[in-house]
Amino acid sequence: MEKLIYSLILILGGLSGGYLLQQAVGRGWLTLPLEISRLRVLLQKIGLLFFMPLSFLGAVWVVSFADVRVVLLPVIGVTVLLSGGVLGMLTAKLMRLPGHQVGVMYCCGSFTNIGAIGGLVCYLFLGEVGFALVALYKMFEEMSYYLIGFPIARYYGSGEAQEQKMVQRVWRVVGDPFVATILCAFFIGLLLNLTGVSRPLFFELVTMVSVPIGTFLLIFSIGLGMRFSKVQDHLGKCVIISLIKFLAMPLVGCSFALLVGLHHIGDGTPFKVVMILSSMPVAFNALVAASLYELDLDLANSLWLTTTLSLVVVLPILYFCLQLFP
Repeated sequence: MEKLIYSLILILGGLSGGYLLQQAVGRGWLTLPLEISRLRVLLQKIGLLFFMPLSFLGAVWVVSFADVRVVLLPVIGVTVLLSGGVLGMLTAKLMRLPGHQVGVMYCCGSFTNIGAIGGLVCYLFLGEVGFALVALYKMFEEMSYYLIGFPIARYYGSGEAQEQKMVQRVWRVVGDPFVATILCAFFIGLLLNLTGVSRPLFFELVTMVSVPIGTFLLIFSIGLGMRFSKVQDHLGKCVIISLIKFLAMPLVGCSFALLVGLHHIGDGTPFKVVMILSSMPVAFNALVAASLYELDLDLANSLWLTTTLSLVVVLPILYFCLQLFP
């Protein structure tokens, strides 16, 4: 129970802290040496380029890859992401939504906060072993966003982004400093793991400190961008995306994981990782796509905000579901 309470405090504290700072600056009560938008980017860079890679490296270094079935985690991960996007698009079509909202429904159905919030929940609920598997699960995440999600967003939007060939899109993903840093950390940790190099004892403390700090910085940066306006105009769509994110996608992920026997590996940690990561809210990247391609940004913000705040209900349910698989 302490883990659940700690995760809720960290997530809600980061979101509310970022939002309160944003409001204080916006109302002129406080002056910062840099703009809110630049502060948000700075916090994201610190979290994604320093704390999170260090955490992944340390965790992957000691996790066991004895059962080859864990290599299916990236396949399960991308299957879950794509299924969410397809369901979002299909429901949008059934509702006869305009194109600039269809693109948003795909992106918000697919794009999922796996790294920051999902990684934190896996670490707090499952420990280092669970956290290490996050990097494996999300290996194809950015590929699915940039090669499938963003082109779909552009198709339904009216942005003037330049057409890119497939090779250029792949290079854009691989060359992204955030993606490259995480992948390098993962493969360095994997190399040290497979070559039998012993991890120094102090690295456990490094992981214990860097995971919550890095995650808090990322969540705080999310709070800096929260906007509550217009949510009431899209309540029906918010309910639909919430059902997709917190019911349909976990069913897809858990069914796939059960089918390949991940619940039989060790104490079922790989299966539990899938359960957690397939139940996470809309990622901030969905707002980036909506803004870039002139989709309905108010709808994207509403879907992102409501699913993120829904964690207050989702996390306790997840916690108790995990207790069913001792």
